[in-house]
Amino acid sequence: MLTPVDVSEKITAKLWISYIICFISTTLSGAVSTLMSVYLPTVVNDLLGKSDPEMLNEVSAYINSMFLIGWTIGGVTWGVIGDRIGRARSTALAFAMFGLFTLLIGFAPTWGYVVVCRFFSGFGVGGVLVVTVALLLEVWPIKSRAIIIGIISVAFPIGIFSAGTINYFIAGWRQGFLSGIVPLVIGLLSLPLLQESDRWKQNKLQPKNQQATVNLKSYYLQLIMGSIIFGTMLIGLWAVFSWVPTWVQSILVNSDGQRERSTSMMILGGGAILGGVISGWIINVMGFRKAMLLCFGGCFALCLSVFKFNNSYSETMLLELGLLSIFFGISQGVLSGYLPQLFPVMVRGTATGLCFNTGRVFTSAAVFFVGSWVTALGGYGNSIFFFSWVFLIGLVAVFLSKEEQVLY
Repeated sequence: MLTPVDVSEKITAKLWISYIICFISTTLSGAVSTLMSVYLPTVVNDLLGKSDPEMLNEVSAYINSMFLIGWTIGGVTWGVIGDRIGRARSTALAFAMFGLFTLLIGFAPTWGYVVVCRFFSGFGVGGVLVVTVALLLEVWPIKSRAIIIGIISVAFPIGIFSAGTINYFIAGWRQGFLSGIVPLVIGLLSLPLLQESDRWKQNKLQPKNQQATVNLKSYYLQLIMGSIIFGTMLIGLWAVFSWVPTWVQSILVNSDGQRERSTSMMILGGGAILGGVISGWIINVMGFRKAMLLCFGGCFALCLSVFKFNNSYSETMLLELGLLSIFFGISQGVLSGYLPQLFPVMVRGTATGLCFNTGRVFTSAAVFFVGSWVTALGGYGNSIFFFSWVFLIGLVAVFLSKEEQVLY
């Protein structure tokens, strides 16, 4: 029987290269995830031409929701692929995949083509966000592992900010999506550069009957509560991130909206970065549960203020939007630390993955209905706010959930 592999405390040049690639892949995942949001009004108008508003809203909803469905399926599928072919190769291939399908959108002849490309780019993004963390957990030295993983959590909102920056300088959506060449090339070049996990290599050599089995039957209540807590935050978060640029466009007068849409996305990304950075300090001061209660309550209050009391583009609206995104950023740091603690080590990865991806199933449906119910609810602001009521559901779920604990 093989003995467990000890991770060396020495941080080699190849390990740093692997970390940098993981950081870049996560950053570009954030950029690709929200790039469609900033270009969405012009993409749909160009591909549909003159059409009735309901058709425009429905097509927009399909484009946004199919990305999240791809993300959900990819998050599960690439985890399995990573167990089969290795963490390093899976990271590189998922990275290149979302780059390829982002690039292809730049040549889209129809909106159906865009929907398919967004599904597969989401499939790749879901893989990157799962496999990169697994890779770093298995190869990085224990003493600095928590810090280095924490820094990675800031990469995704940096990508969100980057999406706004791309739109700010590149007005044409086809040219904007040609930026997919960057993750495609880096992903392919990283195949020989990423350091593979020695723990994964050893596990592949072990007989199957020596590998521990996973049993989640004893933790179904934690799974339900974890899925509700994460899912409600995710629904509200993506309802905002997916549709705010389109909402901004709808409240503008005599403007093509390019600068305003990109500014709103940069503010969302910048606030999320700040929130992620300070989330650890918030947790130390308040504890996990109180910090989550603050996030859910703050998100609902600010959605009420932003989407119900702003009928025009203004500095006040942008300030409120920035505060909302700070709460979103804090929530991601808090949830990443809280949910895994609900489960013992032997089922922690599988259970946390189920909580995350169950939430994404409902999120993709919510993002679709934000767009499809715009007319019925009287505008994008009302539609987005309608889905912000899920924050109150999350608030109740946190209140009823267990105190934070570490199970072994």
